[in-house]
Amino acid sequence: MESETPRVSFISIVDFSEDARWLFLTESVSDLLGFEPRELIGRPALELVHPDEFSQVKQMHYDTIREDKAAALAYLRLKHKDPFKGYILCAVSRTVVHSVLVGSVSFATPGGKALQNTSTAQEVEVVTPSAKNFELRRWGDPSPMTSSPSTPDLASRAACASTDSDTSDASSSRSRSKKPTIISFNPLPCQSPRSALILDRFSIHCTVLYCSNDLLLSTTRVLGRSFFDFVTSRTEHSVRSWIDVIKSWGVNDRGQPSDGGFGFGKFVLLLAGRNSRGENEQDTPLSRRRLGDARINYRMPSSPRCASHSSPGTSSRSRPPSSSSSDQEISVDAIFSGHSDGILLVLRPTSKV
Repeated sequence: MESETPRVSFISIVDFSEDARWLFLTESVSDLLGFEPRELIGRPALELVHPDEFSQVKQMHYDTIREDKAAALAYLRLKHKDPFKGYILCAVSRTVVHSVLVGSVSFATPGGKALQNTSTAQEVEVVTPSAKNFELRRWGDPSPMTSSPSTPDLASRAACASTDSDTSDASSSRSRSKKPTIISFNPLPCQSPRSALILDRFSIHCTVLYCSNDLLLSTTRVLGRSFFDFVTSRTEHSVRSWIDVIKSWGVNDRGQPSDGGFGFGKFVLLLAGRNSRGENEQDTPLSRRRLGDARINYRMPSSPRCASHSSPGTSSRSRPPSSSSSDQEISVDAIFSGHSDGILLVLRPTSKV
């Protein structure tokens, strides 16, 4: 069974309700769990959780929202549509983005990929007892989305952690041993002013496929355009290099696009947008099957598998006005993660660089 399960990951969004209802899913959910996105939209995500883990996962859902968590990872079992396949052990990531939970679900398998996921996550909780081997000895690491964020670059953040703790299973053990709190969803307030974008990972331009809200960028303005249109020219090179790293991380042991842990960075967002493309520059197709060989490759096809809204005709839009005035720029902290269907990017305002 395990060898037959696709090593893919899908991006998902659930609401703050007690049932954690699905609001958005990308198409790889059908590869991993057998459901089409339309079959799950509006249904409780918790109904797929294994009965033995339901109470703990429900508490985890509430705690994630209440504590405004980001880049948190959990290992738990989710039900496959095919009853003969039973429950699939999954790695579920989640980040609070204003009024929703944004994250991903991927097939959990031990090895290098699991090490990469757990070592870059801000919190790891093992719900399924048989997944204890996914636990990792970690040093304490401050969250990148706290009220007073640190500002390391992507490479140093992924490679280094502070040395104020060397407890072997700190966050997961404390979470399981603490006394359960009373769960109340009536109502939970909107949390930090964060926005989530899904970018086309198969395009050198990283076209914006989805925008969760208008807190930082106008949804109607960004959809269908290159993400780099909204990155200042002076920080574009760094952001491109970070995304290249995330793309290279997000390849599974079969050479297929999948998940690959979290990367953290800081750059300047250009609210009005600009034209980041060359006059005659176009995406050059590349078969998705060659992604494993390509590793970091600037010639990836623009063939998004995102099961949300598409934006036909947006490539021919007129150029937006460019502005370098301070009121058109905002410094942001970012969490990058690669998945089978795209790059997930979570942004929140921070101090000026």
